[in-house]
Amino acid sequence: MANQQPGNHLHPESLLIHGGIDGDARTGAVSVPIYQTSTYRQAGLGENNGYEYSRTGNPTREALEKLIAELEEGTAGFAFASGMAAITAVLLLFRSGDKLLISSNVYGGTFRVLDKVFKPFGLAYEIVDTSSLGTVESRIDPTVKALLIESPANPLLTVTDIAAVSALAKKHHLLTIVDNTFMTPYLQRPLTLGADIVVHSATKYLGGHSDLVAGLAVVKDSVLAERLAFLQNATGGILEPFDSWLLIRGIKTLSVRLDRHLENAAFLATFLREHPAVKKVYYPGLPDFPGYDIQNGQARGAGAIISFVLDEQYDIRAFFKSVRLITLGESLGGVESLVCHPASMTHASIPYEIRRKVGIVDQLIRLSVGIENKQDIADDLQAAFRQALSAKTST
Repeated sequence: MANQQPGNHLHPESLLIHGGIDGDARTGAVSVPIYQTSTYRQAGLGENNGYEYSRTGNPTREALEKLIAELEEGTAGFAFASGMAAITAVLLLFRSGDKLLISSNVYGGTFRVLDKVFKPFGLAYEIVDTSSLGTVESRIDPTVKALLIESPANPLLTVTDIAAVSALAKKHHLLTIVDNTFMTPYLQRPLTLGADIVVHSATKYLGGHSDLVAGLAVVKDSVLAERLAFLQNATGGILEPFDSWLLIRGIKTLSVRLDRHLENAAFLATFLREHPAVKKVYYPGLPDFPGYDIQNGQARGAGAIISFVLDEQYDIRAFFKSVRLITLGESLGGVESLVCHPASMTHASIPYEIRRKVGIVDQLIRLSVGIENKQDIADDLQAAFRQALSAKTST
């Protein structure tokens, strides 16, 4: 348990540091030890100290799992080797013949595992605009068993009213699964809004330093906890002890990092909206962005992902070649600013016609705003825009 008085509710900044298992009771170490072991000595048949084999349970991973469960205000947490391993385990809760409704601009990896792995086994899905409650309800039929949403969604930052969608799901006896990667429990807690399962690519903001790959899932009730615990142990996609420890360490600084991410993102969203190189900006922190009021009502901030459409007068390849401070690469949520091309990178697995229909056009750029000096980031974008314009006009 966290090192706090019973009933004493800590503020989020403190809970990030002292939640879950706070330190080591046996030695007094303030950092949870790395239990780098595969198995455990047993005193006799059926006699152990709560651990038998590290796929089933490991004290370092357990500390992480209790921490994320407390942060998300859930019953139990589960740590996996990647975000996709976490989503895969959650999808294994369903059976052949079931259908999931998924957000219209969802992470490409989520689409890929549904389309290429689970669909052949009979698990169906349908892409819907989950920001429209009427559209969601109109697509519910007896085969639908769950709603899988991202809010804000990747990469167009579409905002879904989590409380309203969760209430609709309960009305039809469906589960609500929310990918909370972009927000983290520091900014948004879907379980408190009515969702049943939260998943994270913990590789991103929770780890925060681009030095680990991990996934987390948190469930709201004990029945789901038992089912997911069985799947985690049976399929074995668990997070190793060292990465569990790294992730705990990353979470401790989440509040200070995200506060800086948010400050920088607000500055850069305005910079991009006013720049002639940019045709359109997607960022839920802008007052005229669809879903702005919903975002403010269900989260403590707009996050630090900004997507924007580069004007056709600018050469997008030259833009990506010209960034210097900003790193061209897959992923997001690290201390460094990262930029990517969704159509050919993160969402390449989604067919072209679907990408075009939802707005993932070839000129779309996704920027993960880091915690560098915000003016330095803007200056790097400005220089890349100049090079992109020059390259286009010289051809």
